Amino acid sequence: MSFELAFQHRFDGLALDVSLQGGAGITVLFGPSGSGKTTALRALTGLFRPTKGRAMLQGRTLFDTGGGIWLSPQIRRMGTVFQDGRLFPHLTVAANLDFAQPYRRGRTLPISRPDLVELLGIGDLMARRPATLSGGEAQRVALARALLSAPDMLVMDEPLAALDPVRKEEVLPYLDRLKAKAAIPILYVTHSVDELSRLADQVALIRAGSIVVEGPVFDVLSDPAAVPFLGVNEAGAVLLARVARHDPDGLSVLESSAGRLYVPKVRAEIGSNLRLRVRAQDVILATERPQGLSARNVLPAVIEALEPGRGPGVAVVLRLGDQRILARITERARVELSLAPGQQVFAILKSMAVSRAAITG
Repeated sequence: MSFELAFQHRFDGLALDVSLQGGAGITVLFGPSGSGKTTALRALTGLFRPTKGRAMLQGRTLFDTGGGIWLSPQIRRMGTVFQDGRLFPHLTVAANLDFAQPYRRGRTLPISRPDLVELLGIGDLMARRPATLSGGEAQRVALARALLSAPDMLVMDEPLAALDPVRKEEVLPYLDRLKAKAAIPILYVTHSVDELSRLADQVALIRAGSIVVEGPVFDVLSDPAAVPFLGVNEAGAVLLARVARHDPDGLSVLESSAGRLYVPKVRAEIGSNLRLRVRAQDVILATERPQGLSARNVLPAVIEALEPGRGPGVAVVLRLGDQRILARITERARVELSLAPGQQVFAILKSMAVSRAAITG
């Protein structure tokens, strides 16, 4: 199961030249406002006709300007979720879900309706109308409606952008569960690094109308080339870990190929696999194992590369077991510590620097 999109189009002040592809799981298209994210989504769904290009989904041609092919949006077999949910205000939640049925045209649902209702936690909302729902509830209903059309692909245009942090955190766990169950390609458009780190399987960073970095999320986020596009304060990497135990002092112990990690207590069962987002600016390097240190996370690492930034900073790519993270240090520190590729060092990370929001299943 896969999709491909390649197109060119020129607006006043912006020339778009986008090439994007992905498979089952979540492909995150990340970039600032005005970079071309939504235009790419609209081209894929048929809401925008580019000057030149081609798109494929599950082996079907959606459009090909060279061959004169253009499928209308309603027959592209895509489920779309927008920022505002776009539920019908005069219908109950149940009736909004019923609205998707004619679009199935006999196709098999990726998840049955009862299972989807349970997965998204909307069973108690069926008799209510959209005006009585919270923003997070409305987005979960909109997501269910999109999936009940039995789409070949799900497209989400900054679905959490209009939500406050509490409501956003309410929806994110459902998206975590959904990507494992839906088994269809999902294109997720966002400018939030938190959402990217938490949800993405594949990442495409877009800037000024072009894809600048793309690949698996673990590779992209640990690539110094991505730092200018994520921002020096947000850049970092994602580690995979497993919950080993929960200690009575409020910390959880995680095991990973990078080593043992102590983090604020997570709401996850022992044995669960988690992602941890580690910001580069939260990593301190030492050439010897430190003693008498309050930080609990001291991980042996090997320097893979050092990449100078545009200012006084240096991005250091660190190999920890079979995983990678980034550290951001000053050029002065690099010189004083005589850091070089291949050197063994220790990466120090304070437990509290890994926020609860950064730890996901």
